[in-house]
Amino acid sequence: MSRKLTLSIEYCAVCNFRGRAAWLAQEVLATHEADLAELTLVPGRGGVFDVRIDGELVFSQKEEGRFPEPREIKDALRARLGLEPKPRHK
Repeated sequence: MSRKLTLSIEYCAVCNFRGRAAWLAQEVLATHEADLAELTLVPGRGGVFDVRIDGELVFSQKEEGRFPEPREIKDALRARLGLEPKPRHK
């Protein structure tokens, strides 16, 4: 049995990013629920929207200047699990 991962999404409560964080969590769970030991939504401040896998930052809205696409987070999870990214439709 493979090790399960933890995923956290820290979002700015002041900016009302809660809905986006919940939607991203739902999208990830639809594909990777069995691969996760824990998924947490962490209220923050200052415009933050950071996604961490096992405590390591994998996406920062401030650094990227945009919000993550669900496929980016799913691909990061797959990489941590030693799996190839899913092929994209052309």
